Amino acid sequence: DYKGQKLAEQIFQGIILVSAIIGFIYGYITEQFGWTVYIVMAGFALSCLLTLPPWPMYRRNPLKWLPVQETGTEEKKPADRKPKRHAKS
Repeated sequence: DYKGQKLAEQIFQGIILVSAIIGFIYGYITEQFGWTVYIVMAGFALSCLLTLPPWPMYRRNPLKWLPVQETGTEEKKPADRKPKRHAKS
């Protein structure tokens, strides 16, 4: 559902943003760029774990599909079709 997709996107972006800020600050304080990368990668892994599986919190508003239409399923024969007209260039 669309609301679940929006929630997943917000969670994903929020975790990535927070981990990037924390990673930058920690890496700046310790003067180790590697820690920045590790923290951002951990945030990415956490956000993937929370948003990629189809958790029930993302499926609260299912889409309602149209019912199958039984009538009008006969295919038209090629002779019954009207030829398409192309615009003149």
